[in-house]
Amino acid sequence: MTQYAIRGLAELAARAGDQTMMVEQLAAGAALPPDFLAKIFQKLTKAGILKSTRGRGGGFALMRPTHEITLMQIVRATGQGGENGFDGCVLGLNACDDQAACPLHDLYKPIRQRLGAYLETTTLADLAASLKTKEAWKKGAWAERFKTRLD
Repeated sequence: MTQYAIRGLAELAARAGDQTMMVEQLAAGAALPPDFLAKIFQKLTKAGILKSTRGRGGGFALMRPTHEITLMQIVRATGQGGENGFDGCVLGLNACDDQAACPLHDLYKPIRQRLGAYLETTTLADLAASLKTKEAWKKGAWAERFKTRLD
């Protein structure tokens, strides 16, 4: 779900900026199922990342500027991976922390910290800027690449 949220939001940020877009357009551009993306976007609306407008000219728009929306906020809004977005044990154990550590806990902890820092400092503006530099995206072939991976 988080991956789809990030793909959909990157498409929105790159194509629309602060304008409203229909979920069908975003889903087509990011090669995502429209109904599923609509449900994810409803969740992001409740989290204050998106705003939704009904009726003619309606759709979704970003609630704040792209440089104010971090990847960590998106991860948290989708409800994936706990409070920090990736709190779960790398081996999937229920009880794993500094006191009751799994065999990989000490090796994974610095990776988790670096990933957390990356998610806290990387914004939707960064994703949109990166996406705009990709030739496949400029040509509209970005979605085709995802479709191939999903098939």
